[in-house]
Amino acid sequence: MSTDAEPTTDELPSKEALQDRIEELEAQMEAMAEDEEQTTKMTIIAVHGTLDMAYPTLILSGMAAAFDWDVTVFATFWALDLLHEEKSQNLKMSSAGNPHMPVPNLLAVMPGMDRMTTYMMRRQIDDLGTETVGELIDRALDNGVEFLACQMTADLMGYEEDEFIDGVTTGVGAGKALFEMEESDVQLVI
Repeated sequence: MSTDAEPTTDELPSKEALQDRIEELEAQMEAMAEDEEQTTKMTIIAVHGTLDMAYPTLILSGMAAAFDWDVTVFATFWALDLLHEEKSQNLKMSSAGNPHMPVPNLLAVMPGMDRMTTYMMRRQIDDLGTETVGELIDRALDNGVEFLACQMTADLMGYEEDEFIDGVTTGVGAGKALFEMEESDVQLVI
């Protein structure tokens, strides 16, 4: 014989109480659905302005934006060259200390080696049909990537606001970068 007694009508919740509970649960489900629909936010702090280091920043930011992520790239110090209208078209690569160069560092520091390394990288980019830095920036901007140029660094390097690629936000500082990072799901320093 069971010790569990059937509840009496007086112990059951009222229709109104059940309806209130249903509405509460529906509201919770709607809130959960809204959370799932929120856009992933990524902030990249870009600090390197060499040809080989431009690609990770631009490929990751452009790809994330293509997946409807909200992406901000804060460029500071040498990475400002990525966003500079003239300098972005002529990024260089260093031979010295580059683990992927089949040249000992003693030879890599010789005059002309950086030029040769840059030439080799550009040739490989062309041979593979890889997008150029300019094309990657254009695609990223088209997909909604927000590029921020650090004002303090621009001042240090003597860059004027009108020297940056159209679509780059200037006049921002580290505080804006920190705010973007705090609000982000993904933070990268490249």
